[in-house]
Amino acid sequence: MSNNKATITPGQLHLVGVGPGDPELMTIKAVRVLQQSPVWAVPTAAKEKKSCALDIAKAQVSPNGREVLQLLFPMKRVYLNEETDVQLLNAWTKAAKEVFARIDQGLDVAFPTLGDPGLYSTAFYLLAVMQEMRPGLKAAIVPGITAMSACSAGQNSPLALGNDVLAVVPAAFEDERLRHILTELDAVVLMKVHRRFDALLALLDELGLTDKAVLIERAGLPDERIYSNIREAKGLKLHYFSTMLIRKKVVQVQP
Repeated sequence: MSNNKATITPGQLHLVGVGPGDPELMTIKAVRVLQQSPVWAVPTAAKEKKSCALDIAKAQVSPNGREVLQLLFPMKRVYLNEETDVQLLNAWTKAAKEVFARIDQGLDVAFPTLGDPGLYSTAFYLLAVMQEMRPGLKAAIVPGITAMSACSAGQNSPLALGNDVLAVVPAAFEDERLRHILTELDAVVLMKVHRRFDALLALLDELGLTDKAVLIERAGLPDERIYSNIREAKGLKLHYFSTMLIRKKVVQVQP
């Protein structure tokens, strides 16, 4: 007796960087993958909360005719090589199961994420859990323009040149290494400075680096704000998307 049940080829998971905020900074490949994916898995920090990544994607590709699957990713700090917060792990596991449900139907799933998937993105937490559940699973990753690149371009200033040593630091974490990094390295990008700005300002004042820093809030978005004098931001409630560029050297060409 023959088995006529058709075998379904699993769909593909795409981790898609949609850039820092300006929809025109999405890559051609990101737009194409979003257009070709019948399901968008969109990360949100809380129920009923808007997704910035979705808003950027929608500015280039209409979501009409495709499923927009909202996945809850709580806003909590993640410390690698330490035990994962139970709430985070449960949320990631639930999200992974929902994505697998679509992939197993033969549907491609695109996960739009701000900036680049490889730089502090929730996309890799989802992928890690999915690979734990199904070893060997691979995602197609579409790199995107980072917030720090957009900040650098907006300031007409390089991130690093010549023999510069550049560090990218998630400033949301209290880490004793930051003083050493600021003291020893030539250029530093501090990401997500919103909650620790006043403490960071005090440290920069102590190290004589305050005048070497610029703060960019919501880079690439219509309400972007730039603080060339970062002292003006003291005491303010900054947005989560706040990046600080610190560059010690001035670009000079020696005769």
